[in-house]
Amino acid sequence: MRYLEPDWPAPSNVRALTTTRVGGVSHGRFSSWNLGMHVGDAPDDVAKNRLLLAKQVEGDITWLDQVHGTQVTRLPSQDPHPKADAAFAETTGQVCTIMTADCLPVLFCSDDGQQVAAAHAGWRGLLHGVLESTLSMFEAPSRCLVWLGPAIGPQAFEVGEDVYQAFTTLSPEAKVAFMPTDNHKYFADLYMLATQRLQQAGVTAVYGGEFCTYQQADQFYSYRRDGQTGRMATCIWRVK
Repeated sequence: MRYLEPDWPAPSNVRALTTTRVGGVSHGRFSSWNLGMHVGDAPDDVAKNRLLLAKQVEGDITWLDQVHGTQVTRLPSQDPHPKADAAFAETTGQVCTIMTADCLPVLFCSDDGQQVAAAHAGWRGLLHGVLESTLSMFEAPSRCLVWLGPAIGPQAFEVGEDVYQAFTTLSPEAKVAFMPTDNHKYFADLYMLATQRLQQAGVTAVYGGEFCTYQQADQFYSYRRDGQTGRMATCIWRVK
């Protein structure tokens, strides 16, 4: 399997990774390390791929039922598949995990390594405050470290006037994250929009943001590029 580890100065007891599409058993458009059960892949293949991931982490993975919202679930959860777009944990061995295929995966940890979280930030969740909801779980939000994982890049994420207006009405400084196109649409920079929201919440330690799932087809799934496709997982957890 091929996975990436965040390049950030997280405390030594914090572990994190994000998977690529390389190294699993899925076939065709799902080739090869698809972790999404909901995308039309063979369930047995997805189960095998999830087992491969489980061997790379040190704890229990909770798979969320993601709905592009702002709900944060605290782990461990009594619900095996909580309806949420972020997971938070203070207990060792609880693996906060979200799935993406263009949306922005965001990892959080407290500077003392006692609290961790992962959030799924598509443009809707980002607009409505999934990052702020996740930060609210931390004892000292401004002291969090944040890593922005593989998402669709600013040269590929085309959106309409409605998305531009929604962000810029809420925050005029968001205008710099949108580049007009020739067809009266905009290229949106999810990384910049997320960084702005984090900075407005008092977070200064923001890392990552150098990927493009759309353009890096050999490494990442992209819903915008391929339509029916697989999903990567981004995970964070505490060890003793």
